Amino acid sequence: MRAPDLELLRQAQQGDEGAFHELADRHASGLYRLAVALVGNTADAEDIVQETFLAALQGMGAFRRRSSVKTWLYRILSKRAARCHRTRLRHAASPLYDDAEEPGRGVGRGAGPSASGATDTRLDVTEILQGLSTDHRRVIVLRELEGLSYAEIAEVLGLPLGTVESRIARARKELRMRLDGYLG
Repeated sequence: MRAPDLELLRQAQQGDEGAFHELADRHASGLYRLAVALVGNTADAEDIVQETFLAALQGMGAFRRRSSVKTWLYRILSKRAARCHRTRLRHAASPLYDDAEEPGRGVGRGAGPSASGATDTRLDVTEILQGLSTDHRRVIVLRELEGLSYAEIAEVLGLPLGTVESRIARARKELRMRLDGYLG
């Protein structure tokens, strides 16, 4: 029988490295999916997951059991993804990068169908998610891709529940508009 996350964290806080590794193994794939969805590329996502586990290891003594371990890890990752996004925005505003070299962007990838008017269009969910505002992307990924409850999202992002509810509604509306524009 698997030990619950809180028990593993307690063991890790007492110096059991194996318990921390088991926690990391349990949550690595979910954290990676979330990171890719938030930052839009695998290289940054891998770095962010590693930073998340390092921060969790360093900060596990401060964990107060007011949330689940999963929610705690997602909150750490969410903060690191936001930092990565801000860094990318600063670099994108810099004349040192052009669109083809901007971190997280592929050459020739646009936000919709190709300019040539080709009938073959490929729906790239990651690309559409990256087109959402940061606030909308974070809530929609946590809700729809990771399956967190509204209360868990509020905890992960440090927001009031009502704010989470309204952002999810707006994010869904924005997604519908983007999908209609992409496919229509």
